[in-house]
Amino acid sequence: MDTIKEDVIILGGGMAGLRAAVAAAEYDSKITIGLVSKLYPLRSHSVAAEGGTSAVLNAKDSFDLHAYDTIKGSDYLGDQDAIEEFVRLVPEQIYTTDHWGCPWSRNEDGTIAQRDFGALSFPRAVFAADKTGFHVMQTLYSRALMYPNIHFYNEYFATKLVVENNLFNAITTINIKTGDFVVFQGKSIVFAAGGAGRLYQFSTNAHFVTGDGDGIAYRAGIPLKDMEFMQFHPTGLVPSGILITEAARAEGGILLNNEKKRFMSTYAPNKLEKASRDVVSRAIMWEIEAGRGIKGEYGDMEYVYLDLTGISNLLDERLPMITEIAKKFNGIDAHTEPIPIHPAAHYTMGGIDSNVKTTTLYPNVFAVGENACVSIHGANRLGSNSTNECLALGNVAGKVAAEWAKSHDFASVSISSVNDEEKRIWEDLLKRNGGENVAKIRDDLRINLDKNVGVFRTEDLLQQGLKNIKSYQERYNRITIEDKSSKFNMELQWALELGFMLDLAEIINVGAIMRKESRGAHYRRDFPDRDDKNFMKHTIASYSVNGPQISYKPVVKTKWEPTVRSY
Repeated sequence: MDTIKEDVIILGGGMAGLRAAVAAAEYDSKITIGLVSKLYPLRSHSVAAEGGTSAVLNAKDSFDLHAYDTIKGSDYLGDQDAIEEFVRLVPEQIYTTDHWGCPWSRNEDGTIAQRDFGALSFPRAVFAADKTGFHVMQTLYSRALMYPNIHFYNEYFATKLVVENNLFNAITTINIKTGDFVVFQGKSIVFAAGGAGRLYQFSTNAHFVTGDGDGIAYRAGIPLKDMEFMQFHPTGLVPSGILITEAARAEGGILLNNEKKRFMSTYAPNKLEKASRDVVSRAIMWEIEAGRGIKGEYGDMEYVYLDLTGISNLLDERLPMITEIAKKFNGIDAHTEPIPIHPAAHYTMGGIDSNVKTTTLYPNVFAVGENACVSIHGANRLGSNSTNECLALGNVAGKVAAEWAKSHDFASVSISSVNDEEKRIWEDLLKRNGGENVAKIRDDLRINLDKNVGVFRTEDLLQQGLKNIKSYQERYNRITIEDKSSKFNMELQWALELGFMLDLAEIINVGAIMRKESRGAHYRRDFPDRDDKNFMKHTIASYSVNGPQISYKPVVKTKWEPTVRSY
């Protein structure tokens, strides 16, 4: 067992993690920062963000307008004090990344361009064509390389948060390359490990987006918040699930059913295709259920069309990546042919219970990005409100983690906790021999969530989903890992990921059963209305050996009263 000491540990090398690392490094050059990731940073899923980053840059826009759009989009489950503070933090980050070299798209007069996006009342989404995440990530990574006190630990798989006396003191990892068990000791830690979108089979997320950060925090006693709210993006490319950015609809793309009819006027007569993601996703599913879906060459999945032919003159400049994706993966020329799409699991609105200061239950543990639930997004995140969170609150997290590290010493590591984790992996998990296959359980879990905890939910579906999850947990106790080697043992990594996924799936399912209303992305056919009297509250899931213990805490309101949400 090796031990590595860094003042600040950052778990995750995506946009939130890199921004936090740079902020910590700039706070004090004498503080060391260890950025620990199971990937190389530029392979993090943040590079897949496409369409834009909302920020108030125009004098005709306002912070109140951005806050209101976000609150309405959240179906009034977002904490309004956090949202008001958040929107004021964002513009500085746009200008900072611009000065660092991010190639934001420009207007003819040289100012930073902004486009419309779903459910926005003002076109405030800053963008870099449709490769926003890629360019921001390149900018942040290049910037991070400038600081000698940032140390990269790529391909280290984190397994457990070690806590003593309600303080973090270490995190255990496996060096994927060597198989060595490595302990990172730190004074503070920032969770920035992303979401859990690959709990679902049809997903826009990369296959490594398995909720490890949420799972590690949960098992360490840090509550998770609002996990039942999983966002489904309306336009996942069929059959791969690859994201077709919302910017395609913002720029003028339209949705068509099998009658070649534009149908969004039925569901969102004012905003049409530019309604919020939950509204558009349900509209597509209702069209399919009504027999107006399309059955084609892509297996059993029915779909509708995203037609971009009316904006073909904009595609090469404004939407070059999705044009290329449609051609490479489906052989479709988006200039002249419609694109087959279907709602796909996309974003985890829930996460580690935190706040706009990024603090959590433990005073030296901070959380940011999709790994966190502030709550800014509430029951439904607006498109263009994720990358800005990574930048704005990543900056906050890095500073507060560095501030803690500067004023505190290393705590002694709980050797018994570390030894228990090493034994759990090498003497329990790796030596199980019950014949169950890790990949098969994982596939069954994903299919189950697609079917029973999807865009539409009912008591019967959710109860069946939970019953299935319980059976997968039992099967997990009987897995066999065929690969007994140390180096690059991906089967062992998948087994560890699956353990976290099973925990999170149970939390999502239980929270969805208990929330007997429809709000944002959580739509109950048996409770189709929003119930502000009984469910204007956050779901809090705390760990126990018998499964998640559910409690609630109130939503913070400042000046916006809940109203009927329509687009």
